[in-house]
Amino acid sequence: VVLSGSGASTYTWNNGVVNNTPFTPQTTNNYVVTGTDVNGCVNTDTTAVTVNALPNVNAGVNQAICIGQSTSLTATGASTYTWNNGISNGVSFTPNATNNYIVTGVNNNGCVNQDTVSVVVNPLPNVSAGNNQTVCLNTAVVLSGSGASTYTWNNGVVNNTPFTPQTTNNYVVTGTDVNGCVNTDTTTVTVNALPNVNAGVNQAICIGQSTSLTATGASTYTWNNGVVNNTPFTPQTTNNYVVTGTDVNGCVNTDTTT
Repeated sequence: VVLSGSGASTYTWNNGVVNNTPFTPQTTNNYVVTGTDVNGCVNTDTTAVTVNALPNVNAGVNQAICIGQSTSLTATGASTYTWNNGISNGVSFTPNATNNYIVTGVNNNGCVNQDTVSVVVNPLPNVSAGNNQTVCLNTAVVLSGSGASTYTWNNGVVNNTPFTPQTTNNYVVTGTDVNGCVNTDTTTVTVNALPNVNAGVNQAICIGQSTSLTATGASTYTWNNGVVNNTPFTPQTTNNYVVTGTDVNGCVNTDTTT
């Protein structure tokens, strides 16, 4: 503030004020000037300087969000607000990077103050559902997500816990990191059917006769009791013969003949 007396030749102010010299008052006060003219005559006058408090501008608490999420900044403590970075008070926006946001608040007296709030933008976790898998029917599978802290699967799957899928399916994992940020990934489990192995019809022969067992429905066959597929042999006693057939997918099934 600058106080400048007029109407005399010299001026003396109370409260340590010097005529026509800036000073910064901290409180509302009356200032008395004593003016002396060239004849040595003296008179006084008083002016008041009202000191209004600055608004208690509050930009709100610091925030942490995940990239792609929207937020809004709402300041309080003044009458009007202007934000940097193109932000409007109380209006949603989607920041792409961590930043500090400064709000300038003006109260009804025209007094101005500022405050700053930080918005931390956390990246999404790099969630992986693992490689695609191919299994045979009735084979247990384990799905293990990685890249986050906790994992939730669709289709009732529990992370890192064996289950036995009955059909080919896509499995989606939702991973959440320590910041609460979420991402997803998908893996496919292909379930191949078991081969329809057939050991052939039961047979009845006389002792000393030869026979052969020929399985169908798979690609390769292994018999118990030393039998070779489609190769004659001479059994000495009645017996059950079990064939294990494996198809081109590596899936296995069995059948029995007598």
